[in-house]
Amino acid sequence: MANKRLTWVDVTKGFLMILVVIGHYPGELDFPFITYIYWFHMPAFFLLSGLFFKELKEDQDTKVSIKKRFLQLIVPYLFFLLAITTVRYGMELAGGNFDLSWYLQDLWKLVIAGRFARGAYGVFWFVTTLFFTYLLFMMMTKYLSRVKQIVLLIVFYIVAHLESIFAMQYINGAPDEASQTIPMLWNLDVVLMAIVYFALGYYAKSIWMNITKSWLIGALIIAITAIITDKLGYIDYHLSMKFLRYEHLLLDLVIPIAFIVVILGLFQKVTAILSLDWLAKIEKHSISIMYLHIFTDIILNNYFQYGIIGFTTLGIITPIIASIAIQKMIPYGKFFLGDIRAQKLIQI
Repeated sequence: MANKRLTWVDVTKGFLMILVVIGHYPGELDFPFITYIYWFHMPAFFLLSGLFFKELKEDQDTKVSIKKRFLQLIVPYLFFLLAITTVRYGMELAGGNFDLSWYLQDLWKLVIAGRFARGAYGVFWFVTTLFFTYLLFMMMTKYLSRVKQIVLLIVFYIVAHLESIFAMQYINGAPDEASQTIPMLWNLDVVLMAIVYFALGYYAKSIWMNITKSWLIGALIIAITAIITDKLGYIDYHLSMKFLRYEHLLLDLVIPIAFIVVILGLFQKVTAILSLDWLAKIEKHSISIMYLHIFTDIILNNYFQYGIIGFTTLGIITPIIASIAIQKMIPYGKFFLGDIRAQKLIQI
């Protein structure tokens, strides 16, 4: 049973990683596919992370758990931050950019990171948000009763929506511009929303591990209804965790959860009869794909013309090649990709 669970989880994460790449396609599409991807794909990653969260007992040392998450999340973050920045600055210098103020301003944005780090760093916000979401939930489950946890999560959820209302309606403007008027290091305010999805993954573990046919059918009806009503103009639903765009207290739970139930339920059933190893292999290199797919396009679109299929293919294959090269050619490459088993090879 454990192997089967790991199989469908890896396959699902591989599929979601493809959606992450597609979601950053800079071109125009006739069908608002990318809008629908944003309805659920980031909540799904937080929920799946919560699904495998292990609560610490009072006598367990939190430092060990924090170190483990740091190695898994922040070490790759710093590695790819340094690698991408080195290449970028090399390109800028080769192009004749010797403006010191430009580099200082750019470095400041990378320090603040979160929603302020754009372009090649467009996905970095997720890692810092996930790291601090994990730390906060770890402390909550260790020191607070379940009732107090739920009350606190409700407070977080409401505060997150109040912040979104302030950014989207009072500041106004495009979500990316409006959200950047609220200064926040590493997108820590998004933790208020992310921790709710994370907690749902943890609290409802028994449901997620074996999605029944009734749950699947009900969620499928909700998901299809949401798409149809959106297409007909009855609702105008958007969700962008990075830029604080959560606009509906009810739908921000119902729609993402419905889509996640559908996706997890389908992959649980499909992987029971099909292996789908290729999706699991994509998940195996998901760290590199996440960090490098945008940068791949930034470099290659100067030399090639391609649509969404080419963008997605290059955004997956190129980082996979880079992932293999990092592991085989760079000392402690697996460690820099978040493999905590490799920590024994290096002194921290």
